Amino acid sequence: MNDYLMAGVDPAFQPIWMMLLSAQCRVADREQALRAGLSERQIDYRVNAGKWQRVYPGVYVTFSGPLPREARLWAALRWAGEGALLSHETAAEVQELADKPSRAIHITVPMHRRPAQHRQQRGIVVHRSDQSRPEFPGTAKLPRTRIQDTVLDLASVSTTFDQAYGWIARAVSRDLVTVSMLRAALAARRRIRWRAWLTESVQESKDGVNSALERRYVRDVERAHGLPAAQRQARREIGGKTHFRDNWYAEYRVAVEIDGPAYHRDDQVQRDRDRDNLNLAVDDAKTLRFGPVGVTERVCVSAALVAATLRNSGWLGNPRSCRRPGCSVGPVGRSLRT
Repeated sequence: MNDYLMAGVDPAFQPIWMMLLSAQCRVADREQALRAGLSERQIDYRVNAGKWQRVYPGVYVTFSGPLPREARLWAALRWAGEGALLSHETAAEVQELADKPSRAIHITVPMHRRPAQHRQQRGIVVHRSDQSRPEFPGTAKLPRTRIQDTVLDLASVSTTFDQAYGWIARAVSRDLVTVSMLRAALAARRRIRWRAWLTESVQESKDGVNSALERRYVRDVERAHGLPAAQRQARREIGGKTHFRDNWYAEYRVAVEIDGPAYHRDDQVQRDRDRDNLNLAVDDAKTLRFGPVGVTERVCVSAALVAATLRNSGWLGNPRSCRRPGCSVGPVGRSLRT
């Protein structure tokens, strides 16, 4: 580092000052600078001379020129104070769960903290919560919520369950989190939106079978809409291999599979695609696949798709409305709205 960075710093504190600036991408707040031995006047001189830049009130970068993204994030954390963690979209950014930087910097602080006496800071969104835990306690990396908490934070602020589940599927498919990690974090939360649906969505085994989600299919898709009853976990021999289908409508040669987060892994997708293609090639069996959204938030759309497939395969019955607001399922001839 340049000699001017050490000028005015207490000699006993210089090694710590150097490590702090190195760890924080050369960001420091006023309190840290004062503890290092710099005076108020020395700090102001560096800012006025253009050697330091004021990023937020009381937070500086100790260089001139453009700010790297990491420096901007450190500055926001130092503005928010002790215990602050990157969270939500910003934690997802640094954890490679999100594909682009968040527009605003999201930070979570403990419930008892109120950064900057409620003064809003442009470009920073502060969340107050005691439900998230730091991912890297005691290290020099950017403090952020654990990946499982990041996923649940994003799910809880999603506008639809479809969007909420998308974060779970993305995290699992990218090997950023395991189902057991999500399950434990979810159970530890006192409050969270979509709790019942999220709980059922993360309870599946590694092969994608989820009894809770399958029960929802039977109750809310099949029975509620007057569809014929399928065989459950039906054993079938296809191409010399044994396969089990979640729901098998043998008379109509239609299978319905219910897939959990693990299904989104590339190898699982390819295996199931190969099996579905084999079914179609060998015995003309059709397969419909639904994830958690399809058996929770979009049950009526799922029921309409199953009914149409069964009708095209010879079923002579008629589906019925489940009486939910907006349900478009009904006798043959009614439009299928998605």
